Amino acid sequence: METKPARVRILDAAHELMLTVGLARATTKEIARAAGCSEAALYKYFDSKEELFVRVLTERLPRLTPLLSGLAAAPGQGTLAGNLTEIARQAALFYEQSFPIAASLYAETQLKRRHDEALRAIGSGPHLPIEGLDAYLRAEQAAGRVRADADTYAAASLLLGACAQRAFAYDATETRERPPVDEFAARLAATLVGGISVADTPDDPRP
Repeated sequence: METKPARVRILDAAHELMLTVGLARATTKEIARAAGCSEAALYKYFDSKEELFVRVLTERLPRLTPLLSGLAAAPGQGTLAGNLTEIARQAALFYEQSFPIAASLYAETQLKRRHDEALRAIGSGPHLPIEGLDAYLRAEQAAGRVRADADTYAAASLLLGACAQRAFAYDATETRERPPVDEFAARLAATLVGGISVADTPDDPRP
C-alpha cells in the first residue's frame, strides 16, 4: 500500500481535526500525531498553524479564489449572470465547509485576535474573496457590462454575505436544511444582476 507524502498526510489530518474539534483546539501537536509525523516535521512544510489553516482552505475546499482571479483577468467572457451564479455556488460551498472549521475561534476573543494578526502577516484573511469579487465586477464595469454607477464593493459584499449566511442561518429552522446550492446561487445571481447590469433584462440562469 502506497503511503501518502507527509505534506498530504498533514493537510488531511489538519482538515479532519479542524472539522471535528475546531480550529482553536486543533493544535500542531495533535495534527502531527494524527498525520503520523513529528511536530518538527510539520514545521518543515508549514510555518504556523495559521498557514496550515490557509492551505486547508485553498487546497481542500472549493476553489473560490482562483475562480475570482481568473474571471477578473478576463472580463467579458460568458454571461454576467452565469459567472455570478458559479461564483455564488462556489462561495456557498466554500462557506458551508469552512464555517465549522473557523467557528470555534469566535468563542475565544484573544485567540481570534492572534489568528487574525497572523493571517494578515501572511497576506490572507476572509476579506480577500470580497476584494476579489469587487475586482471582477470592476473589470466588468470597465468592459461595459456593469453599470457605471454600480457600487461594486457593496454588490460583492451582498453576494458573498448571503453565501456566508447560508452556512449557518438555516440550522435554526424546523427542517435544518439549507436551500439547495444550485437554485440558491442562480436566484442570488439573477437578483444581483438585476441591480447592476447594463442590460434591460438580465440573463436568468435558472432552468
